Amino acid sequence: MPSQADDLRARVKRFAVRILKFVRTLPRDSATDVIARQLARSGTGISANYHAAGRARSRAEFIAKMGIVAEEADETEHWLTVMTDASLATGDDLKSLAGESRELRAIFVQAVKTARSRAGRS
Repeated sequence: MPSQADDLRARVKRFAVRILKFVRTLPRDSATDVIARQLARSGTGISANYHAAGRARSRAEFIAKMGIVAEEADETEHWLTVMTDASLATGDDLKSLAGESRELRAIFVQAVKTARSRAGRS
């Protein structure tokens, strides 16, 4: 039976793939290209850094890597909001990705808080 960490690892990998597929659908112009690159980087960074956190050699390294995951999730949420506000993209895919990015950010921010509080008790 997969653990919660395995389920979350699969979820963020699916999210990264969805981000890349979404970026491919965007119109090509200078404004959109800049944001699309940033979105692709941060959206895939969530998955890559969460994967790396699973291989952390210490609790401190795990907390640091999870902090990076939370930052990448926050940045992804930001770029999706910028796209929406600037009308660079619209539609159900954008709304769905924005919702998922908010959920992932909340999960990882809470995970960092929990890990830090448990580290303080050790």
